[in-house]
Amino acid sequence: MKLHEFPGAPNPKKVRVYLAEKGIEVPSQPVDIITGENRKPEFLKKNPMGGLPVLELDDGSFLPESLAIIEYFEELHPNPPMIGTTPLERARVRALERLIELSILGRIAAVFQNTHPLFASRMKQSADAAESARSALATNLKVLDDKIGSNPFVAGDKPTIADCTLFAAMAFAEFGQIPIDAGLKNVHRWYESFKKRPSASA
Repeated sequence: MKLHEFPGAPNPKKVRVYLAEKGIEVPSQPVDIITGENRKPEFLKKNPMGGLPVLELDDGSFLPESLAIIEYFEELHPNPPMIGTTPLERARVRALERLIELSILGRIAAVFQNTHPLFASRMKQSADAAESARSALATNLKVLDDKIGSNPFVAGDKPTIADCTLFAAMAFAEFGQIPIDAGLKNVHRWYESFKKRPSASA
């Protein structure tokens, strides 16, 4: 197997953090999104949507989408469990992961895309869209801050896929210089703690 990725991008990052937490080693194949390598015909044969990461399987087929890749590995390597061990635990972990992916990482990406010079020539940037995303991000982070509470990890006392996605989101916000409200004590406490884990440098 081989993971086609762009180091540092949030979706590949959450997969890398997950693999490190599980102790799974997968070779990496860099794909340069800055130069548009992911939009060239050769890569589009692997993933017509052009997104990263993409897992190349041993049979030569390709699996796109970070969450699908994570769940594929979870099926292959169920221990230690990163999605929960009961139907209710798994549902709650997935709900938190989706909250983070769609309502937090998605909003951070919207701010970045509408403000960063990298995207100035790629899309019509909108100050209003960026401000709307910032407002939604603040609201959604408050919801997450309450859900984390005093837990050491997002979903309780053990790391899950929700932690992998949140770490990728927070690291992306830091890279993009998108401030996170200092009043979100639980989120910041969690982030500072998770950064010390070996998986954070994956």
